[in-house]
Amino acid sequence: MTVEMDEMVDLFKKELELCMLKPTETMAVLTSGDVRADYAKAFLTAANEIGANSFELKLPPVKDGISGSFGVTPLTDNRVAVEVLKKADLVIDLVLLLFSKEQLELQESGVRILMVVEPFHVIKRMFPKESDKERVLHATELLKEAKELRFTSKAGTDVTYQLGQYPILTEYAYADEPGRWDHLPSCFAAATSNDRGVNGTVVLDKGDIFFPFNRYFQEPVTLTIKDGYVINIEGGFDAMLMKDYMESFEDPRAYAVSHIGWGLNERAKWHSLALDDQVFGMDGRAFYGNVLFSLGPNSELGGDNDTECHLDLPMSNCTLYLDGKLIVKDGDIVIDEMKPVEEKVTSLT
Repeated sequence: MTVEMDEMVDLFKKELELCMLKPTETMAVLTSGDVRADYAKAFLTAANEIGANSFELKLPPVKDGISGSFGVTPLTDNRVAVEVLKKADLVIDLVLLLFSKEQLELQESGVRILMVVEPFHVIKRMFPKESDKERVLHATELLKEAKELRFTSKAGTDVTYQLGQYPILTEYAYADEPGRWDHLPSCFAAATSNDRGVNGTVVLDKGDIFFPFNRYFQEPVTLTIKDGYVINIEGGFDAMLMKDYMESFEDPRAYAVSHIGWGLNERAKWHSLALDDQVFGMDGRAFYGNVLFSLGPNSELGGDNDTECHLDLPMSNCTLYLDGKLIVKDGDIVIDEMKPVEEKVTSLT
């Protein structure tokens, strides 16, 4: 094996140990074509070193769906493949099953799922610490207890979410419990509002991130939100691009407000898109102190909106409150339990 493959196997073995893979269990690696073939090889080798059974399920690439859409995957409507994966205890998803019916079905059957689609250098830098789980779970409890989330920005954002109808999305980068889905790397928590429970204005400022286009906003875009839906989009070129993309799905549910949360990964870098346009974007999504504002489906959190149009829009320098309690101030986490372990130790000395 090459030096990089050795490094990959070592790191993925640590990840599988965090995922609680045991010698008595079976791990499946889901692939499509030749994409991330090195990841597949490294995960299979790592599972073998642990002593677990493992296999690779390689499927043909997606034929249908709009580029960048979610929910349409190589597993879509492939019943035999779904049933095969149900036999595994842990599935390594290298094809991006996110927001698909098949992923939810696998989770409901008790299968643990770990999505891995970022470049290896990003995974290495953002690799989870065990302390990340404790910090994310604290954020999760805060969101579970809250009835209202409000976030603002100096650019003009002021929007309020009513919470409590749906469960919380918790990502600490390893799938260690039956039915759990997670994403390597990550480190954030998010909620989705009650049905039709979002109202206000969101101003995506210059320098905020525009996924799935993997670009930074070049000028402000103002979204007017009423009863959980975007009813107006104003701005220049970026606003036009957003409108055109959302309209292409011909689905009014594309304009629904999706999940909302904040990042906790201090190892993430906001500028990563400027250096590598091949990233999935967990640097922006999990960036420490961001607010992750999203549009589109809420099926991952128990809702019935499974539109294929999904926009993640990480925002910097925002302020966020839960039931009036300050959580994030101008892009900085103010709750001690969610600060990096090193920072907490330093603050006590």
